[in-house]
Amino acid sequence: MAKQYDTVIGLEVHIELATKTKIFCGCSTEFGGAPNTHTCPVCTGMPGSLPVLNKQVVDYALAIGLATHCHITQVCKFDRKNYFYPDNPQNYQISQLYLPIARDGWVEIETGSGKKKVRIHEMHMEEDAGKLVHDEWDDTSLVDYNRSGVPLVEIVSEPDMRSAEEVIAYLEKLRHIVQYLGASDCKLQEGSMRADVNLSVREVGSDTFGTRTEMKNLNSFKAITHAIEGERKRQIELIEEGKKVVQETRRWDDNKESSHAMRSKEDAKDYRYFPEPDLVPIVIDDEWIARIKNQEPEFRTEKLERYKKEYDISQVDAEILTESKKMAELFEATAALCKKPKKAANWLMVETMRLLKDNAMEPQDLRFSPENLASLIDLADAKTINSSVAKEVFEQIFLHDVDPKAYVKDHGLMTVNDEDALRQTLTEVIAANPQAVADYRGGKEKALGALVGQTMKAMKGKANPGRVNELLREML
Repeated sequence: MAKQYDTVIGLEVHIELATKTKIFCGCSTEFGGAPNTHTCPVCTGMPGSLPVLNKQVVDYALAIGLATHCHITQVCKFDRKNYFYPDNPQNYQISQLYLPIARDGWVEIETGSGKKKVRIHEMHMEEDAGKLVHDEWDDTSLVDYNRSGVPLVEIVSEPDMRSAEEVIAYLEKLRHIVQYLGASDCKLQEGSMRADVNLSVREVGSDTFGTRTEMKNLNSFKAITHAIEGERKRQIELIEEGKKVVQETRRWDDNKESSHAMRSKEDAKDYRYFPEPDLVPIVIDDEWIARIKNQEPEFRTEKLERYKKEYDISQVDAEILTESKKMAELFEATAALCKKPKKAANWLMVETMRLLKDNAMEPQDLRFSPENLASLIDLADAKTINSSVAKEVFEQIFLHDVDPKAYVKDHGLMTVNDEDALRQTLTEVIAANPQAVADYRGGKEKALGALVGQTMKAMKGKANPGRVNELLREML
């Protein structure tokens, strides 16, 4: 009988914090920008420059630590991690090894197998490195230090996950917590959330860990899933062939759907850590912790339960609305203004999601106001505009946050409720479409739809389709 194997997975998740300036200097953290324009002597590692800690970084790290049930290290400090790499201008990275800001936490995940707690070993603050840009045409590598010194937290889990499904559930949970705190946008495609996967396999029933490898360069949930499945298969094949799994760092290539070895896995001793001499220890008193705790928002888990009770909406709808903090805020504010939560939910889940996809935008990029959406819902409800006009107006709200009342008035989009004008148009449509009239009278119900369509076209979409339908049946 073939041997069965368990997969054992732990993650190292790097999250870029949403501060306006870097961790140890006043340079901008904004994504993009021409290479080496968000730089100064500190973040480019010039001799004699000194770091000054950004307090907002500690606030965000504290908030994440508390929200993930961690124990806070009330006297913590920074250490130097020494290594040479071209994108690391100082030849060391300021990080935390001996006294990280948070330890021993957990988050609860839910998968098809039920609920489970994934333990967090520790979380520390550190600075990001720069970025190498490889030019294959010239066969050169250039370095951009804009990202150098951008503040990060690294969250290191225990090896508690057993499948790609659990890994994605854990990353989703972390992403929601951090986004709801406003501590990061967690955009994988921009590198503001990055995950390294530590994976080993062992025979089912064994309590001894196998040799683990670490996989880097994973910038989407799809890549993470493929990398886990690929590495599990690779390690099992080696074991079955009687070969050893080597502890090493591997790079995942999403185009080739395979990984290759980068370097043998380092241990802490290889980095010659020592306390950072240019920064004093951070003392976090009880008052500071209480202040951060009191600022905690209502998280997604609580919102899901409240939405189902308060707004009487389904679990699936509540999940879509709470997927992003921005969407949840828009929904709550719109529902409060128009007192029609189901209609507010519908506009956000259908038209908003469609337009986000069409415009390649994320929910956090939404810029329209709840006041304008609530006003549109009221206009449609009062039959001041019909449904097709409402969609047209909403597109303008989505793109330019227009006032729907003013837009409808300026563009003459109000529904025509003048019965005489409507009857006059219907008489003309009936006269111009004898075949459709004959078909309808001959029992073809579909022919009525063609006549309604002709009438709406003649009235430039401003008639009430329901009333057009009624009158047509009466006149025929």
